[in-house]
Amino acid sequence: MIRLANNDDLPILVNIWLSASREAHAFIPDEFWLSQAEAMRDQYLPGAETYVVCDAAGTPVGFLSLVEDSLAALFVDPTHQGKGIGSALLRQAQSLRKGLGLCVYVNNDRAQKFYRRHGFKPVEERLDERTGERELFMQWSTT
Repeated sequence: MIRLANNDDLPILVNIWLSASREAHAFIPDEFWLSQAEAMRDQYLPGAETYVVCDAAGTPVGFLSLVEDSLAALFVDPTHQGKGIGSALLRQAQSLRKGLGLCVYVNNDRAQKFYRRHGFKPVEERLDERTGERELFMQWSTT
């Protein structure tokens, strides 16, 4: 089941984001992710259109966040990855927009392949000044 997130979900979503970020981005120091957790909870998630996928008990296990036509976040709890949750969330985002853009770290091959499978095309490579890592801007469109 995919539903809009609510304020009660925020602590769980931050935990999903933190654990998935640490696992997918081991090339970025852990201190960076920890330093961003408060802003994720207080600014980024409340400022986005966020959808969650819940397990049978109703607990979120993955989420996506949209800011206008930007896929700002898509994270699945590492213990629930590989079950189609990320694909379901991405299809939800694609059903809500005619086009989407996103950034993915160049060193995150798994995510790049995932987005390519779902029709995203690389547009440009640039530097994420917060982390010093190269990132790839990708776009998807219905046209």
